[in-house]
Amino acid sequence: MAFDIDMIKKVYANMTERVDAAREIVGKPLTLSEKILYSHLWDGKPTETFARGKDYVDFAPDRVACQDATAQMALLQFMQAGKPKVAVPTTVHCDHLIQAKDGAATDLKHANDTSSEVFNFLESVSNKYGIGFWKPGAGIIHQVVLENYAFPGGMMIGTDSHTVNAGGLGMVAIGVGGADAVDVMAGMPWELKFPKLIGVRLTGKLSGWTAPKDVILKVAEILTVKGGTGSIVEYFGPGALSMSCTGKGTICNMGAEIGATTSTFGYDDSMERYLKATDREDVAAEANKIREYLTADDEVYANPEQYFDQVIDINLSELGPLLNGPFTPDLSTTVGREMTTKAKENEWPMQVEWGLIGSCTNSSYEDLSRASSIAQQALDKGLKTKAEFGINPGSEQVRYTAERDGILQVFEKLDAKIFTNACGPCIGQWARYSDPKNAPKNSIVHSFNRNFAKRADGNPNTHAFVASPEITAAIAIAGRLDFNPMTDTLINENGEEVMLDEPTGWELPPKGFDVKENGYLEPVADGSGVEVTVNPESERLQLLEPFTPIGDSITGAKLLIKAFGKCTTDHISMAGPWLRFRGHLDNIANNTLIGAVNAFGKKTNFVKNQLTGEFGGVPDTARAYKAAGIKSIVVGDHNYGEGSSREHAAMQPRHLGVAAVIVKSFARIHETNLKKQGMLGLTFANESDYDLIQEDDTFNFLDLNEFAPDKPLHIEVVHADGSKDTIALNHTYNDAQIEWYKEGSALNLIKKQNA
Repeated sequence: MAFDIDMIKKVYANMTERVDAAREIVGKPLTLSEKILYSHLWDGKPTETFARGKDYVDFAPDRVACQDATAQMALLQFMQAGKPKVAVPTTVHCDHLIQAKDGAATDLKHANDTSSEVFNFLESVSNKYGIGFWKPGAGIIHQVVLENYAFPGGMMIGTDSHTVNAGGLGMVAIGVGGADAVDVMAGMPWELKFPKLIGVRLTGKLSGWTAPKDVILKVAEILTVKGGTGSIVEYFGPGALSMSCTGKGTICNMGAEIGATTSTFGYDDSMERYLKATDREDVAAEANKIREYLTADDEVYANPEQYFDQVIDINLSELGPLLNGPFTPDLSTTVGREMTTKAKENEWPMQVEWGLIGSCTNSSYEDLSRASSIAQQALDKGLKTKAEFGINPGSEQVRYTAERDGILQVFEKLDAKIFTNACGPCIGQWARYSDPKNAPKNSIVHSFNRNFAKRADGNPNTHAFVASPEITAAIAIAGRLDFNPMTDTLINENGEEVMLDEPTGWELPPKGFDVKENGYLEPVADGSGVEVTVNPESERLQLLEPFTPIGDSITGAKLLIKAFGKCTTDHISMAGPWLRFRGHLDNIANNTLIGAVNAFGKKTNFVKNQLTGEFGGVPDTARAYKAAGIKSIVVGDHNYGEGSSREHAAMQPRHLGVAAVIVKSFARIHETNLKKQGMLGLTFANESDYDLIQEDDTFNFLDLNEFAPDKPLHIEVVHADGSKDTIALNHTYNDAQIEWYKEGSALNLIKKQNA
């Protein structure tokens, strides 16, 4: 039986009436995305039409999910909200703090030993406030959510950008910062700008070496890392109907890499099969009762150009396997000859040292079974892997079932290392090098979602390429980046030329899923007696102090850093070894912007301290300004803050005295996180004004006392030679968000309202 079945029944009971009302108000057929959005309005039954990409709307999500690295800060904030229990079903999943090194058993024991303080804190807070807790080793948050909590037509938010994975089961699932999660956990409305809609029509059918992963790799090539910003991507067409539920999840998962608010598919037979296979026949039965409400109206998919803001067509029968990378998930290359040319032109290392399969993107039973069919061929045909091989199952249920069915043993016979059911290398938790900063130039291929520099192993010289599990397995066996399994031969241990056959696998386990211990802990019914303690001397956890309002008079602020080029949340707040400080704001602040490239000198973590004239690290310089009572300013390029939803990338600069972040454009989640923490997230009205900012600049805000929606702000930039430039800055703050700024943070306002 499903978790929270009564809640799901209630959602479905409201959905028909609310969708019918929305269709009448909007005056036209509705997409699936609109049906879910309009049926989850905070005020209940729809009464007005919302303008896409313009209107801020209050929603009532059905549930919240948090992973351990972000849950620490989210729950530390919730503890200040003054609530005895979460208002909606909420879960915490321990998947980020487990390092991949020696293999599952050893690595999990090491994680439990070294991070017990954090795990115990998360478990006790979960118990106190009625939150479901998934222990270390239980699995990766998004796979566990798909197996247990996602349901067609639902809305959820999660403190991880790949929350969008649940779109594979027909949800609108959105990645957010912890402060957003606190709103929903505290029983308050959750605000989102009503998204634009991108439709992707899939025709034809996947076959051979082409996989669902190749669909999103192609979409990433088309839309780039910012082309989906502010939009929901809705997939449809006969190609969508022919795909598995977990394949749909893979496609939705990587929608985070195009900046999309989320991605989703309409309810279909594959979702029904998956619900039944994962012991949720009751959810499938309820969904079947309102099936037509859980997909778009027929007219929408028949004439999508009339209902979507943009339509993309992809013929799956013509799509071939792709490799995306290095250093960005939207640089797409067809496997084989095109890769040979590109690799030579760009001096990408042709030898592949590792092939990694897993992460929240591709760790399902289907993914492992198809990749293992390639591994089995290598055994049968006398081939040895030229690259090392690593496997991360997505959940204990997947791992247990795959082991029962002999899938994991196939990998082990090829000397693959089976890591813990956790994120591992995908989020920088890979102990590959003792000195990653000085590690050699190399190439790896993985089935993950992100491949920014230093993302997997901390080595800036690792060229990471994203591919399907099948292609990853084939390239790991061949050991060459430009290997094309459809045309190329390999020499086996007997000196014979052999070819790999097309992969095969199972959509769902033929003998059903099974698990001995799934790792779930139910919270006590009454948590009022549960004590949550944080040692004041702890280096891992720190109780939060409310932020002081920045105020309406900012003068004499100093430039902290002018970031050049791509500046993701990994650049602003690195993961990897820094994950251990995610619950301690002052300690984690020591990595603030150390990965950002300074436009002056093109170095990382090397900026000028205007008070001394000396150069030093970004966090040290920020602390010097803060100690002197001087606010600082961060300037950035396009799509600033893309990538992970980690709100640390906003909280850390805020803690260090940064008052405003001024950029050419923002990634959606990061802009919201800045607002939530009571900071100014502003964009140049004229992008070329970025070029006016000089290393010794001082900033004076001229009209911050008139801060209002749709009204640009202006700053006076004073240069070292005494000359000045006045620059116009745009913003997207509405009245409620301006109130967050005035109060010092959204959390301060919640506490005030609950006092």
